[in-house]
Amino acid sequence: MSFPETARDIRKAVLEGSVSAVEVCRAALDRSIAAQPLNAFNLLMTERALERAAAVDRARAAGQPLGALAGVPIALKDNICVRGVRTTASSKILEQFHPPYDATVVHRLEDAGAIVVGKTNCDEFAMGSSNENSAFGPVRNPWSLDRTPGGSSGGSAAAVAAGCVPLALGSDTGGSIRQPASFCGIVGLKPTYGRVSRYGLLAFASSLDQIGPFGRTVADAALALSAMAGVDGADATSAHVAVPEYGAALTGNVQGLRIGVPRAFVSEGVDSHVRRAFDEALDVLRDAGASIVDIELPHARYAIPVYYLVCTAEASSNLARYDGVKYGYRAAGVETLQEMYSRSRDQAFGPEVKRRIVLGTYVLSAGYYDAFYLKAQQVRTLLRRDYEEAFERVDLVAMPTSPVPPFRLGEKTEDPLQMYLGDVFTVSANLVGLPGISVPCGFAGQDGALLPIGLQLMGRAFEEATLLRAADAFERATRWHKEAPPN
Repeated sequence: MSFPETARDIRKAVLEGSVSAVEVCRAALDRSIAAQPLNAFNLLMTERALERAAAVDRARAAGQPLGALAGVPIALKDNICVRGVRTTASSKILEQFHPPYDATVVHRLEDAGAIVVGKTNCDEFAMGSSNENSAFGPVRNPWSLDRTPGGSSGGSAAAVAAGCVPLALGSDTGGSIRQPASFCGIVGLKPTYGRVSRYGLLAFASSLDQIGPFGRTVADAALALSAMAGVDGADATSAHVAVPEYGAALTGNVQGLRIGVPRAFVSEGVDSHVRRAFDEALDVLRDAGASIVDIELPHARYAIPVYYLVCTAEASSNLARYDGVKYGYRAAGVETLQEMYSRSRDQAFGPEVKRRIVLGTYVLSAGYYDAFYLKAQQVRTLLRRDYEEAFERVDLVAMPTSPVPPFRLGEKTEDPLQMYLGDVFTVSANLVGLPGISVPCGFAGQDGALLPIGLQLMGRAFEEATLLRAADAFERATRWHKEAPPN
C-alpha cells in the first residue's frame, strides 16, 4: 500500500480516514529499517510511536479535533531530549543518558499530533560538517553512499531524503540544518534566534544554536515551524514575538521582492557546478518577478574565524558539565577526582569535540580573551551592521548554501580547516541571529552520481514568512524537489 509523501498530504489522508495513523507509522518504521545502510538513525522508538499513532486513530474515530500534524511521522536529531528515551548527541559520554523531561519542541509537535519515530545520528554534540564525528559511525548520503550527507544534522537530512519520514528536526549552530539539506536535496529551515525554544536541546553554543525542520517541501517546513514556534517560559532566550500563520504566506507570488546578492563574497572558491546552479536559480526568481540587487557584505570574509572563536568558547563552557560526576560516562579505576575528570573526558569525547574544547578554553584564558574572544564579538557586531544596511535595500539575501557539492567521506577529515571553510556561506545567519533556508536548486554530475546543490535565502529577523514565500515560489517554478535518490 502506498502512502502520501508529504506531511500535509498525510494529515489530510488521516483526517479523511483513507489511511490510519498506525499504518503510516508502520510504513515509516519499515522504511527506516530498510534504510539502515545509511546509518541515519541511532534509535527507533517503535513501541512508543505505534502507541501514539493508535491514540491519533482513536481520537479521529471519536470525532475529536485533530492537530495540524496528526499522524505525521517525524524524526528528531539525537541532541533533542525525549523523556525516558536515550538521548546521546552521538557521543559516548551520553551513551546511556535518558532525560527526565521532553524538549519544548517535542511537546508542541506531539500536541499537534506528530508521531516521533526515532532519534537520528549526528556529529558528536553537533560539532561537524560531514556527520563523520559521531561515536556511532558516519551517516551516508542517500544520493551516493560514499558521500557525506552534510553535518551536523546529517541523519535527519538523510532520513527525509530517503523517504523514511516526511519531516525531521535538526539543530543549526553554523549551518547544520541548511548544509545537510543542500547535500541531500531537501528543504532545511533555520529560524530566527529566539523563534523556537531551545529548552531540551543539548547545548553546543548557546548564542548560536537553533532548532529547525527538514522537509521534502517548503510547505511542510512551514507547517512544522508553525507547530514549534513561539515564546517559551522555560527558555529565557525565546522571543515574545507573535507567530504568523506561515502557510498563508505561500502564495507563489514574489512580484516586487528584492533579493540581494553579495557578488564579491560568492565569487571566490565556489565549485563551477554550484556557481552555475546558483546563477540559474537567480534567473528563476527574476523571471518570477523578483528583483536581483547587488549588495556588499564587507565583513563577511571574517565570518569563519569569528564563528570558530565564538562557538568553541561557548562549547568549552557548555561541555564543562560532562565531568563524570553528575551523569554520563565515568572512567573506571580512578583514584582521585582530578583523574576522574581527565580520564572520563579523554575516553568519552571524540577528537573533534576535544579540539573545540581546547580551542575554546584557550581563547577564554587570561591574556588571550581580549585578543581573540572579545575581538571576535566586536567583528560579530560589524557583521550584524552589514546585514542591517543590506536589509535597508533588499528583502532577502541569496547565496549558495555550500561552496561545493557533497564531498566523499574521509576527504576532509585530515584537514579541519578545509572542513570549516565549507561553512563560509552559512555561519553568518547564526552569528547575526537571522533566519535562513536551503532549497534544492540543481545537481552536480560527478563520477556517475547526481549530487544535490542548494540555494540559500536569508531574511530579516522574525520574517520567516517572507523567506518561506520566496522559497515556495522558487519550488513551484522548478522540479528539483521532485527528484528522489536512487533506490
